[in-house]
This record gives sequence, C-alpha cells and structure tokens, in this order.
Amino acid sequence: MVKICCIGAGYVGGPTMAVIALKCPNVEVAVVDISVPRITAWNSDTLPIYEPGLDEVVKQCRGKNLFFSTDVEKHVREADIVFVSVNTPTKTRGLGAGKAADLTYWESAARMIADVSVSDKIVVEKSTVPVKTAEAIEKILTHNSKGIKFQILSNPEFLAEGTAIEDLFHPDRVLIGGRETPEGFKAVNALKDVYAQWVPEDRILTTNLWSAELTKLAANAFLAQRISSVNAMSALCEATGANVTEVSFAVGKDSRIGPKFLNSSVGFGGSCFQKDILNLVYICECNGLPEVAEYWKQVIKINDYQKTRFVNRIVSSMFNTVSNKKIAVLGFAFKKDTGDTRETPAIDVCKGLLGDKARISIYDPQVTEEQIQRDLTMNKFDWDHPLHLQPMSPTTVKQVSVAWDAYAATKDAHGICLLTEWEEFKTLDYERIFENMQKPAFVFDGRNVVDAEKLRKIGFIVYSIGKPLDQWLKDMPALA
Repeated sequence: MVKICCIGAGYVGGPTMAVIALKCPNVEVAVVDISVPRITAWNSDTLPIYEPGLDEVVKQCRGKNLFFSTDVEKHVREADIVFVSVNTPTKTRGLGAGKAADLTYWESAARMIADVSVSDKIVVEKSTVPVKTAEAIEKILTHNSKGIKFQILSNPEFLAEGTAIEDLFHPDRVLIGGRETPEGFKAVNALKDVYAQWVPEDRILTTNLWSAELTKLAANAFLAQRISSVNAMSALCEATGANVTEVSFAVGKDSRIGPKFLNSSVGFGGSCFQKDILNLVYICECNGLPEVAEYWKQVIKINDYQKTRFVNRIVSSMFNTVSNKKIAVLGFAFKKDTGDTRETPAIDVCKGLLGDKARISIYDPQVTEEQIQRDLTMNKFDWDHPLHLQPMSPTTVKQVSVAWDAYAATKDAHGICLLTEWEEFKTLDYERIFENMQKPAFVFDGRNVVDAEKLRKIGFIVYSIGKPLDQWLKDMPALA
C-alpha cells in the first residue's frame, strides 16, 4: 500500500488529501500538523474550514485510509510520498520585505524530513512557492540525506475556495513538475499514478520543475489581472453612464476572452492573488526585469484603488462624513461559500470607514466575531503566519460590533455595504430593512448582488459598482 503524508492541515492540504483518500482506497493518507486544535477539529464533527462537500468526503474516509495526526515525524518516516503544504507568507522584514516569500516553514519542514527519513522519498511542493524553491529544498535534503535519496516534485494546487471539492473531483488540469532525469521521470510517474485513479490522463500535465512552479504564479497573476481590468473599466463605466455588467457580458462573449473572472467588485481577496503577484514582482526584480515587475505591480495598485474608491464613494455620498454614523457591513469573507477572510476587501473598507469614525455592524454567515476582530487589528501579512504567532485575544475595535443576522446589523443604520456575494443577501426583505434604517437610507453594493431598481423603488439611494449613478450620487461626486 502506497503511503502518503501531507505536512500542513490547512485549506490546501486538508481537502486535497481527503479527496485523494476517497478516490484512491488503496492509498493510506495521513495529514499532519503541529497545531493540536486544528488536528482535533479535523477529527471532530466540526471541521476547521468551511468548504461545501468537504464534510461528506472526510466522514467517508476518516479512520479508514485517511488520518489526521500531530505525530508529524512518525507519518513522515513511514511515507513514500510527502506533500508539503505549509505557509509561504510574504516577508515582513529583511531582504525582499513586502514582496518575497518567507520560506522559514518550508525549510524547517525539509530539514525535519531529512532528519527522520529512513527510506527514499518523493517530496512534493504543494504550497505556492517562488520559482527555484525546489532547488533550495533539494540542497537541504541532499546535504542532510545520510545516503537516502529524495526526489523533489512541484504539484501546485489550482483550487478555488467555495468549489474546492468539485475542483478536485474534476480538475481542469493536474500539473506535475520534476527533474528531467531517469529518477525524476520515475517520481513524476509515481505521483501521476495516484491522480490517474480518477483524473483523465490528458488532464495530467508534466513539465520541468521550474515551469510547474512558475505556472502557479502565472495562473493567479492572469486571473487577478482580469479582475483588475474589469474593475478599472467599472470606474470608467460610472464616469460615462455605461453599465459594467453589460460591457463585461458582451466582452465575455468573445471566444478569445471568455466570461470567467469578469465580474466587477470592490476588489479581489484571498490568500493567493496579492501574495503571488508580489512574489512574481520580486522574482522579476531579482532577474533584472523592472518593466515586467512594474506591469504586475499595477494589478495590485488597481485593486487597492478600487477599495479606496468604494470607501470614498460611501463617505462623499453621505454628506462627506460617516463620523458616528452606523454602517452595516453584509459579508466579511473574501467570497461566498467560504469562511476565509485572508486579504478580504472588507478589511480595507472597514478600516477606511473606521478612519472616518464610523460605527460598523458586521454580519457574515460563516465568519466569527473573534476572526473579524483579529483581522481588523492585525498588521498586513500577519494572517499568513501560524495562529500561535498571531494576536490571540484581539484588541476589540470599539466602533465595531458583530450581528447575528442581516436585520440586526442593518437596524438603525445610515447605510449598508454589501461586500460578499452570499446568496441570502439577494433574498432579504429590503422593505423591512428600509423601515428600520435612518433616512436617507443608502445601499453601497460592492458585488452587484441586489436589484438596484427594486431597491430604489423602496426608497433607497443605491450605488452599484460600475453601474450608472442615480442623481443623488451624481450630485455628490466621490473625491479622489
């Protein structure tokens, strides 16, 4: 029986290994992590992450051929294939601070693998890593190998949170990069055999190591670029009276472009896009390509501009001040169907409003009050470090409260910000909400979730990102 061990029980490691266990009953899969609370949660009825379909997969396999454990060394020692899915946060100090990936956790994982191994192993990069990380890991393993042979593979994940299980069941492609040597090809085929148990062979792509590492960064950069492109258009649509939904729909009908990732919004979030682009920028700079670095930096600049523009629109529409006004924030996760708040635009929007002394009431169906408070008090990039290195009892932001439903959040509010496209926000009783709000009542839709015309008929003043402005908003232009 092939034994697989995955170091890191997070958003990537947990779901990926659960699906491998489900689809490969002849493979024994162990997911290991030093975090006792996280492993305890994986072994309980309340998993540590929310992902549609994940519960069912875990419950089918757990205790049969899927195990969650804190005994990292035992499972690494016994494994034939070791996936490494640890954090690669952006460095906050030292060389490359603010751009380069911090490989501290990767390096300690590699050293531990070398220390405990008593048999040859295939070591698989699963977390997003900068190009040439495999070379560094290879050096650590070979210089500490005690005669044991290691093959390094790159097998980047292309999951979208909210659809991760479906993405794992029916991937667009599985990418495996390895050394172009007989041993490298053999290792690639060993991993390919695992995926081939449910993924059609023409969807399993094999490349050299560096191509696989760079493909992950490139894919995320291209997707983020599409979002920034449509968001740049949304500003122009508002200025000219065009409708960004109509423009993006028509543009997406071009078969060369396609419809995906063309929804205008308050900005992209999540753990990958910004981090991977910063990483790409750093690699370009290190390789003497400043023009290329500048090109990708602009994708992030437009994303930041979109969030600033949204906050400015709120403040200017409400008589140029939100001081001591209650603003209801509906949705805090970076997208629907996940509880993940990493780099969510809601953080910057809330901080912008708090800077003008607003009182904020937040409701999100999947995000806890503790997480919201922690996010609003953390420094940039701190979220990507393990929990024990984050502030454990966040300082409460006194102007922020967390409500148990949308009606409680919006009661007596002056304005509503829709920041996550949860389905339930489309079907709320907005007449009831309007009755219980201060007047004039504003809705600032950062996801184009609601029917603006219906809300206007109720009496709301509505701002929908990238849509023609109603007269009130034209009369109160947003400051730059």
